[in-house]
Amino acid sequence: MIYTENHRENKLALLILSVPVLVTLIIGVYSFIAPPAIFPDPSWGFQAMRSMELGGPFNQIVGPDQGNIADNYGYFLTWWSPGQYLVPYFFKSLFHLNVGQAAAITSVLCEVVGLLGFFAFFKRVGFKPVTAALSVAFIASQVFYFIPYAFYNGGEVLMFAYAGWFLYGCFYFKRISIPMLLFVLFAGWIGFFCKSSMLLVYASGLFCMWINLSPPRKDYAAWIKNGVAIGIPFVISVITIKLFYLSKGENPTSGSNGGLRIIWETFAFPLGSPLLAGFSVDDLTRGLVYHPDGPMFSPVVTVLILIGLAAASIALIWAIIKYVPYRPYVIAVVVFYVVFFLFFGQAFVRQLAISYEGRHFRIVGLLVIPGAIYLIERSKTYFKAAFGLIWIFIALQSFTIIHREYWFNREEGVRGNTGIVQQFIDKPTLNYLLQADKTQRNATFVFTSADLGLEIQHNRIITIEPIGADVGTNYDDYTYKGHAGPLYILLPSEYEANGGAQFIMEKCFPGYKDFKPKKVSEDYTVWEAK
Repeated sequence: MIYTENHRENKLALLILSVPVLVTLIIGVYSFIAPPAIFPDPSWGFQAMRSMELGGPFNQIVGPDQGNIADNYGYFLTWWSPGQYLVPYFFKSLFHLNVGQAAAITSVLCEVVGLLGFFAFFKRVGFKPVTAALSVAFIASQVFYFIPYAFYNGGEVLMFAYAGWFLYGCFYFKRISIPMLLFVLFAGWIGFFCKSSMLLVYASGLFCMWINLSPPRKDYAAWIKNGVAIGIPFVISVITIKLFYLSKGENPTSGSNGGLRIIWETFAFPLGSPLLAGFSVDDLTRGLVYHPDGPMFSPVVTVLILIGLAAASIALIWAIIKYVPYRPYVIAVVVFYVVFFLFFGQAFVRQLAISYEGRHFRIVGLLVIPGAIYLIERSKTYFKAAFGLIWIFIALQSFTIIHREYWFNREEGVRGNTGIVQQFIDKPTLNYLLQADKTQRNATFVFTSADLGLEIQHNRIITIEPIGADVGTNYDDYTYKGHAGPLYILLPSEYEANGGAQFIMEKCFPGYKDFKPKKVSEDYTVWEAK
């Protein structure tokens, strides 16, 4: 009887799990047919890939030297981990695809692997198969889950693929062994390859492993023994990453914007991360604090929302601790919530180059989902109905967003050699630059977006930061001295009105004179100096 009941539950769980997997594969096929755009972070990674394809060293972006534009200068890309471009590069090379198609394959495979990983992890820490499958289905309804099919986000989707299996490994071992030590060692390297912020997940996961391996009673000798056993390969892994990668350049923790800053958002945002990241609140509001497309709420309303989310998140964590009976799961939730609060709290206070975005806390949001569903399963009917409505609302919003973005990519997206959708250029201007690239072999092309330079196949590129009204305060960062063949600078038309174009002509390239504007379309101007 028990066997029959378990068999039925497993079949139901697999049926539930098959739905998001099937939907993922279908959307993946459509994404392959009309590949996505890419976010700025992986754009820089693809620039390193482009340099490598042109004969440059591993993981270096090679381009004109600021001291003399006639010379080349290469710098090691430490700000982001290499997996975001090396995995698509593997598919690009293996199947002779363009960058967009390779990114689409990377995303769909990572999503499927990630779903299976979290399903396995949720079962490992105690949840029944149906609860684990429902949790995975809820994850697959989130806005963040569909983003890679419209905008390839590199390390984010790789981290999703790896995190569930890593956590599964953290709770798999019951005692110290050679396989366990090897897991600890290699887990750090693989995680960092996927995304540099996986180091924080890595440390938190191993802390969970230490607690889970050690006896609840006060056996200090066992705790110390386990801590040393886990700590040695952990230190070796981290030191290796530091010596052979992070020490070669700057990264998000290299410096701050100056001084300390404590505001409501500093602590309310990480405290509210379970709901911000696990229930798509930050995504659905276009970013409560960090909102490139403009805020949805006033600053006062935003703070009030964050305080409410923080209070609700703390209540959810408390309920999980009190009512969810699975010790390994509770360990994971508490450790990750506390560690991420402490790390990002101090990072926000020190004003490190880390934005207030829910994606940084994604793992915390994912971890609370099975606990929340467990509580809902045992709650009154109206709580279940409310949760069902929330689920439907999130899923509808997610499908609406991916449908809108996919339709734009397919019908109106501007594509060049890479196959990716270029967001900051129109088709006539891109065609003009591609033709110039074909006819020139000693030219330099200048862009204000990292993805545009990927279309240039035969000449060198420079990517400068978008220019604002206050650019004159640090214009040395934009100066490229010397002269080396024709120069093509792509600028949005508004740069002529705000002074950005004049600044570039006079200050950025002092070795060039007599710039001539080529207004290929109403929205963009190509400034040429030959």
